[in-house]
Amino acid sequence: MKHDKKKKLLSRSISAISNMFMPLMNLMCAGGIMKGVLLILTASSLLSDGSGTYLILNAISDSTFYFLPVLLAITSAKTFHANPFYSTVVALILLYPSLTNAFESGTTLYFFDLPIKAVTYHSSIIPIIAASALLAVTERFFDRIIPELVRGFLTPLLSLTFVSLATLFVFGPIGAIIGDALAGGYSLLYSFSSPAAGLLLGVLIQPMVIFGFQWGLFVVAINNIGVMGHDSIIPIMAPAIFAQAGAALAVMIKSKNISFRSLCAPAVLSALFGITEPALFNINLPRKKPFIFGCIGGAIGGLLAGLSKIQTPAFVLPSLITLPIYSSDHFMLYLMGCLSGFVIGFFLTFLIASDTAVADTGILADVSAP
Repeated sequence: MKHDKKKKLLSRSISAISNMFMPLMNLMCAGGIMKGVLLILTASSLLSDGSGTYLILNAISDSTFYFLPVLLAITSAKTFHANPFYSTVVALILLYPSLTNAFESGTTLYFFDLPIKAVTYHSSIIPIIAASALLAVTERFFDRIIPELVRGFLTPLLSLTFVSLATLFVFGPIGAIIGDALAGGYSLLYSFSSPAAGLLLGVLIQPMVIFGFQWGLFVVAINNIGVMGHDSIIPIMAPAIFAQAGAALAVMIKSKNISFRSLCAPAVLSALFGITEPALFNINLPRKKPFIFGCIGGAIGGLLAGLSKIQTPAFVLPSLITLPIYSSDHFMLYLMGCLSGFVIGFFLTFLIASDTAVADTGILADVSAP
């Protein structure tokens, strides 16, 4: 009974994280791509980082991440059934210029002689999610006890005051501690052995996608960028993504069913552009061996990617069009990791999986989530 409750709680937690981040994925990818383009343009001296053009394009690329708490306020309020306007205002309070300037300078503010720890809230995740969850409770509480005549203005006044103070005194500092611990823990593992980290993540990331566990890694990756200014989790995912694309392509080529092959083509293309769910759930996973061979390709490619120690300064999902964004030292080794993942997934499936193993099983799901 306890085991079932734990599984249900885990499932609900994963679903909640997914609901909060999924609507923002395309926005974050767009901002990340623009950031990558700017890095390429400035590195090649085609654009000066002191120009007005750079300033404007940098604002376009950075805004999604800088104001991420505001966007998460909307999605997390929907998840917790809180008022999205209240939640958004709390996020805006955390990003209020005078507060931000004081916190970024390390100044400890005092609220009636009670000290508030200096925490940087832009690009933060945990504080606003916790605030939205608390808002859902406080709104219902105040609506229940406040007379209807004055409820319209007293509920938001009391809710915003209470939740804002709770966030500044409690959620913000706790979020900073958790964020620093996550970033530090992963950094320690990665510095201990980046190839081992790459191999482990390469083999596990696609099974994690099946259960939605990848959202937890995305949270850590976004946190790494916010805390350390760079992340290595996202780049290491690339070989596993391309490996599943290669395996799906082999299934498509080996299949004798013309209509099935025509349905495989967009799934393969989707995987090459970073979205593996259609290839996973429609092609590889129902046939087992292609999925396993894709995981093997992801492991070997991930080892090479980890060996390259490629990192990204922005949240950009790996795909054919975004690979140049990861360009840095040892980029050719990183590309070899991505290519080997694709080639291993393809040839293991093509040479070992039998024709019956790749035959059309009639399982074609409509999977559109990132």
